[in-house]
Amino acid sequence: MEQQQATSPRPGRTSADDLADAGEVIGVEQAEAALVEHYPRLVRLAYLVLPPGTGRGRRVLTAHAVVQRTLPRRRTATRDLALPAPPAPRSGGDTAADPGYAFLRQHVLRAALATGRARWRRPPVLPQVWGLRLFPRSGGADELALDQALSSLSGPGRAAFVLRDLEGLTDRAAACVLEASGVADAREALDEAEGAAVPAGSRDRSLLESPEFDPCALQARPTDLLRRRQHARAALAAGAAVVVCGALLGLPGEGWGPDGAAAPPYARNAAAEAALDPGKLTVAPAHAWESAARQDFSAWPARGDRTDDRALLRRALAVWARPGAEVRLSATPGTPAGPAAGPPQLLFAGVVDHSAVVLFHDGLRVVRYAEAADGEGRGDGSGAALDFARTDGADAASAGALVVGRTEGNVRYLTAPWVKSVHLVDLLAPDAAAQRLGVDASGVTDPSPSPRPDQKCATWPALRMDGGLLTDLGDLAPARLTYGAPRKPGEVSTPKARTAWARGGCTLAAMRGQGVRSVNSWEFARQPLPGGAGAAAWVCTRAETWRGAGSRTLAQFQAPAPGGRPYAPGVVAASVAGGTACGPRAPRALAGVLWKAGGGQWWLLAAGSGKLASITATGGVQGRAAGHLLTVKAGAGAQAQLTGRLADGKRVDALR
Repeated sequence: MEQQQATSPRPGRTSADDLADAGEVIGVEQAEAALVEHYPRLVRLAYLVLPPGTGRGRRVLTAHAVVQRTLPRRRTATRDLALPAPPAPRSGGDTAADPGYAFLRQHVLRAALATGRARWRRPPVLPQVWGLRLFPRSGGADELALDQALSSLSGPGRAAFVLRDLEGLTDRAAACVLEASGVADAREALDEAEGAAVPAGSRDRSLLESPEFDPCALQARPTDLLRRRQHARAALAAGAAVVVCGALLGLPGEGWGPDGAAAPPYARNAAAEAALDPGKLTVAPAHAWESAARQDFSAWPARGDRTDDRALLRRALAVWARPGAEVRLSATPGTPAGPAAGPPQLLFAGVVDHSAVVLFHDGLRVVRYAEAADGEGRGDGSGAALDFARTDGADAASAGALVVGRTEGNVRYLTAPWVKSVHLVDLLAPDAAAQRLGVDASGVTDPSPSPRPDQKCATWPALRMDGGLLTDLGDLAPARLTYGAPRKPGEVSTPKARTAWARGGCTLAAMRGQGVRSVNSWEFARQPLPGGAGAAAWVCTRAETWRGAGSRTLAQFQAPAPGGRPYAPGVVAASVAGGTACGPRAPRALAGVLWKAGGGQWWLLAAGSGKLASITATGGVQGRAAGHLLTVKAGAGAQAQLTGRLADGKRVDALR
């Protein structure tokens, strides 16, 4: 059969009447029987011929609608049908020999081709499935290549390909069916199908009959349930508003009055339209960062293998401006999720772990758009995600990397162009050797493990790069870790700094998802313990956010750990949301804790930063000490209030 097709000459314009049985009549019952028997094959044929631009889910529903509308309303003669000679037998029955099947096939082709020609026509509204998204199962690389090859053909070309290589018709028979279905030039359609660049195996039905192209073997996933409920409530509120507006407009006068300088509804807005034009995106020169007065995200060049993909960039900009109900949307606290005021800057566009990812920067925010690069997405924007994060006021240290992808507990970063090397370290094991992390030509790192705060805190991954020490706290911009006095924090490079972070690194779990820009640890006091038990370190850890508000301060008591564990976790003595303690505006700290000595005696231990002149304890424990350290005997569970004084008499309250 295949050899016969390969050696058969191309037909001329052959009339269908030469091959049709003019006396045979198709009844409704016969057509219904053929539809029931061959329904899956007819839907597959319609799915393959329909234009691909509508998306896989819409194509599935349209293919079913096309087939279900092919039944005749009365008995129909076959004189107007192209009934070619049947092909060689194959599994599934001799479908082409059945006049009822030939009748339905021709009408399916005609309807599918008409849908492709009339671009202004929307796909049929019905059938519709509310609350579910339906799409065929994804195939492998060959199926994807074949789908892309078919997408490049015209509607008649796809129909010719399917008739020959799925239906098994000869060129002459396929030409008859094409002409009867309204194709003006069947020879051109057959030539186009013959010249299609398809993968191996496409011409023997094995790929065309795979689940990838079976609209009857579907996967179902729900739409965004939360957004559906929100939209339902919004619809009710909008209905009530319409009623109120109607009542107001029905009153004498002009209702709420003229609109003033506001533009009329749906008026063209030049700035909004410019923000949707991929051709107007801002792109920094490749080496602009080398001479930039300020090294931040504005100096990043556009990188990635899809920076010239205007269709992808257009989808990303459109979803940013008008995210649909199915878009997974996230934003760090205090980050506006509205559209861009004008054309943003392009930082990255490429494929990362089977997702097409685009990173934008508009001066205030970094925006990440992601869609499936294969499988479900098919480049139509389905399954898209949109993430926002504040990044205003960034410098070279805080603009060292951005999260470009997350998969199965791993994270990939896009590094700044000035970063020359990246190493993976364990914050809780400072003596362990650092592992070099690979970086590709676009600046994307190899997968790095992300911290797992939901499990026992046994490790905390961090990145050591030219810009300092960074860790992932669940946001687009990783947080920078520093050590030292609040007004002059430094890098985590000394043994003392590494030890402080090793003993306090697990406290970072409380700062995830808060838009944290940097976290600084500072040993503000070291206190001898009663009974010669050594000395304890008092460490203040403060997280600063990109938005300014929302800071978090922790005071830790790090006593010598028993059993020779130099990096045992410390004890959180106080936790404060907001405020200025331990920050550059108020580089002071005061905290206390009840500590039990080896002999069973309880003590109230309190310590403040070096400028405290005295500490006073009141309440359940009474005591006072000059200087910044206080040690007083106490009972188990005693409650005390601590107050510190500076040399000028100014009061310093304890962190609680």
